[in-house]
Amino acid sequence: MADPVQGRTLRGIGVSPGTASGPVVQVAPPVRAPADEPATTDADAALVEVKAAFEAVALDLEERAARADDTAQQILRATVLIARDRSLSKAIAKHLATGTGKANAVHAGVEEFAAQFEALGGYFAERVTDLRDVGSRALAQVLGVPAPGIPELTGPSVVVAHDLAPSETATLDRSKVVAIVTSAGGRTSHTAILAAQMGIPAVVQVAEATALPVGTLVAVDGDAGEVVVDPSEDFVASLSVRRAKLTAALSGSAGPGVTRDGHAVALLANIGGVADAVEAGAQDLEGVGLFRTEFVFLSADTAPTLDEQAEIYRQVFAPFEGRRVVVRTLDAGADKPLAFADLGPEENPALGRRGLRLSAELPELLDTQLEALAVAARDTGADVRVMAPMVATAEEADWFARRVRENGLPKAGVMIEVPGAALRAEHVLADCDFGSLGTNDLAQYTMAADRMQGALSDLLDPWQPAVLDVIQAACRGAARVGRPMGVCGEAGGDPLLALVLVGMGVSSLSMAPSKVPLVRLALSLHSLPECQLLATLATSARTAVDGLEAVRAAAKGELTALV
Repeated sequence: MADPVQGRTLRGIGVSPGTASGPVVQVAPPVRAPADEPATTDADAALVEVKAAFEAVALDLEERAARADDTAQQILRATVLIARDRSLSKAIAKHLATGTGKANAVHAGVEEFAAQFEALGGYFAERVTDLRDVGSRALAQVLGVPAPGIPELTGPSVVVAHDLAPSETATLDRSKVVAIVTSAGGRTSHTAILAAQMGIPAVVQVAEATALPVGTLVAVDGDAGEVVVDPSEDFVASLSVRRAKLTAALSGSAGPGVTRDGHAVALLANIGGVADAVEAGAQDLEGVGLFRTEFVFLSADTAPTLDEQAEIYRQVFAPFEGRRVVVRTLDAGADKPLAFADLGPEENPALGRRGLRLSAELPELLDTQLEALAVAARDTGADVRVMAPMVATAEEADWFARRVRENGLPKAGVMIEVPGAALRAEHVLADCDFGSLGTNDLAQYTMAADRMQGALSDLLDPWQPAVLDVIQAACRGAARVGRPMGVCGEAGGDPLLALVLVGMGVSSLSMAPSKVPLVRLALSLHSLPECQLLATLATSARTAVDGLEAVRAAAKGELTALV
């Protein structure tokens, strides 16, 4: 973003591209337990009231999920599980038994769990915002006061908060929310994922966000990660001009992804369910690079049957007849526990029996899913390719590929999100048909940085040279055995980083559909040798910032003028 004529610039992390301006609307803070709350005299009766409050929250979240898009539905359904968690009820009951008031018992129980989640790190740490939101809503029920959240919007607004819980982000009014700014969050937080899916510019980790007075005019740049406070009229007008130029530049963006010299790069969508599939299937895309199947399982009390799964998969595949659909098998465990697939507590679930490791413990669960996918593929004519999450070794990849083929599916692949698998990609992919880089987890594991620790956000930047080195090692390993390597993490939707990835040998990029046109344009402006040069600049840089600046300086001006 260019320097504003007036006003000051606050800096954060851009997580959803685009520019917008509007008045600040502050999200109401969480409900707090009163310090002078009377003691509990009947712990059993109080626990009944508290459980009723959490159940009311769960029902409200389920209603919100029914109205939300698929990606939001999955997140909301996972949050419902928190509201109904029996261990949380037991923690609150312990405080009620000591005479603590209902509201303070809820607060204490939730904070105990939050501390445990933060200590576990990884996916559990990501759920702390969701946990506290559930607790705050339950507190509102107990106290008989309005639940926290976004106030009624009367016009175009920039929503500002410490952080946005899924229950808030999932139900945003897209016609009125022009941008999102938070002081917390991260590159792969729920706010980031949902904002990108909705096409709403968003900047997180803006330290002074919650101090902005309501009604203050701000200009938000989701590409640069900047928020200009009280910008001049000329500056706001310049944003409008920039948006118009971008719209005009993208108006001719159509067809398959291809570099200027004719090198094909498939441009695909990340989807989370049937509604996402229908929407993406109607767009100018070459298929799906990541279909997350968790939504089929998260809301079920018992394992879905073969017929139940097959019917859902048919609905997802139908819009893509003749096009590829890359399916990630069940990625449960960690923050996505299943009642019918509980392997017991683990000290660090993010590094435990999740993804393919869970499937290896419960192979009948995997076999039913694979058989259902094969039935749906035959019935719809989609080019279905199946990959496993959390693969670390060649033995695991071989076992999965054999299982896929035994169930009648011809193309088996693996997610490359564990550095060990990336470094040994030549062997991991030897008996598979393709690999797909999950850059979000790959960055987390490479840099030993929790995805939700705001103070570590710089380490999670996909421009980190070490992360790019690991990606390049995976691409070289795949090339040695003649296997295509795709990207289905957030990095694929960054137009400059997409050029670097293609230069490394990536042959497909999957992203939120709203990001495809700009990536398609970026590819069309550069030849493959130019992409390879940009990759060299990025990987030889000393820091992530140096790499980004070097690539930006060397990329075509027609692109850098827009991003």
